[in-house]
Amino acid sequence: MNEVLTYALLAFTSFFTLINPVGIMPVFMTMTNQLENKERKRTALRATLIAYCFLLFFAISGQSLFKFFGISIDSLRVVGGMIFFLVGFDMLQARLGSVKVTKDEIHEYARDVAITPLAIPIICGPGSIANAIILMDNAGDDPMKIGGLVLAITGVLTITCLSLLSAGPIMKVIGDTGNKLMLRLMGLIVMVMAVEFFFAGIGPLIKRFIDV
Repeated sequence: MNEVLTYALLAFTSFFTLINPVGIMPVFMTMTNQLENKERKRTALRATLIAYCFLLFFAISGQSLFKFFGISIDSLRVVGGMIFFLVGFDMLQARLGSVKVTKDEIHEYARDVAITPLAIPIICGPGSIANAIILMDNAGDDPMKIGGLVLAITGVLTITCLSLLSAGPIMKVIGDTGNKLMLRLMGLIVMVMAVEFFFAGIGPLIKRFIDV
């Protein structure tokens, strides 16, 4: 039982660190600042639910899926890094903060931004996907460890959802100027994260080609 608890705690802390529920809240705030409070809450729920389903999917069938298509986690890191970089560049230019959404477009915009980039790759990114696959592989056929992994994912995504749901009141406090400043700052941070993701994936890929 102690081994299972240790494994579950490891899974929880690793997912919490990789997803960083508090750190992604400013990104969510800047992407949804044109939405009404009700629609923003729906977006938060939809994004975390999609990310949760994707994490469970990759945990259960990730290795088999990657082997079937002949792709690797490193390739996922490269693609995720490029997506992150584009999102961060738009944030640095304050483009996301200036998005104007009409009443007719609001539902479509909220649905789109909930899937990409909020759910993927901001919440469910290459790091958390790789972590889910590796931890499931380490769990083997032990049902207790598999249950602990699922509970860990559920716990972290629940905290993430609560973090995003609390973004509305914070936006009212910091105001429009504070939101734009935070937008540019987070854009720079997201771009740095993108570079880290990209080179963490491109390095092993280049090495693999050289060895061949």
